[in-house]
Amino acid sequence: MLVNSKSVLVFGAAAALLVIAGPQSFAASQTTTFTPTANVIHQCNAVTATAMAFGTYTPDAVSPKTANSTIKVKCTKGSPVTIALDKGATPGGTTTTRMMQAGAGKTIEYKLFSDAGYTKNWDDGTSKVSATGIGLGTDLEFTVYGQIPDRQLNSEEGSYSDTVTVTVGY
Repeated sequence: MLVNSKSVLVFGAAAALLVIAGPQSFAASQTTTFTPTANVIHQCNAVTATAMAFGTYTPDAVSPKTANSTIKVKCTKGSPVTIALDKGATPGGTTTTRMMQAGAGKTIEYKLFSDAGYTKNWDDGTSKVSATGIGLGTDLEFTVYGQIPDRQLNSEEGSYSDTVTVTVGY
């Protein structure tokens, strides 16, 4: 291959122009903007509740029997949340006085409260418990304080239970 000095000079000059001009050279330019948007939804996830195990109840006890349940829910940060508890599945129960059942006709009373002093009834209406979501990565915890009143002298022997539905409003 023969290379003459004119070819080298022309090639060298062309390479120098490319380096000076850069990869792109514009005579003029314009700009614009765009706006990314998103809507974060109001959401609650993973509602769980632990069992409320009262243990052994003695009908002639002179003090109430107590137990707790913990309800956990994860909700969008800053979102209002309410927790309501229904009257339970046992016939004859109300949201003030719920009933546990051990077979046909065998029932005992129990109550659910939102405070450790057992003074604030927890129901599905005016006595719902309210909170504010702290984010979907963190549990909101609600303690349900249960109480079987003392001196239910007509209680019959048996294993009693009920099913309470928790409703999370958001």
